[in-house]
Amino acid sequence: MSTETEKWSSLEEIAEHIQVHKDTIRLWIKKGEIPAHRIGRLWRFKISEVDEWVHSGKSADINKGSK
Repeated sequence: MSTETEKWSSLEEIAEHIQVHKDTIRLWIKKGEIPAHRIGRLWRFKISEVDEWVHSGKSADINKGSK
């Protein structure tokens, strides 16, 4: 059993991970769409939470309301 904790990822790392622009991540944060955690002045992410969010289909629902 592993006791290793998951590393926090930056906005830039998450944008690269899911291959979207950093501004898109910022917009999703502002709308409260993407799972993000504010630590001081910085936003941090857990890749596992973001992957789960993408796989759940919630990321695909974001643009449906903006058309």
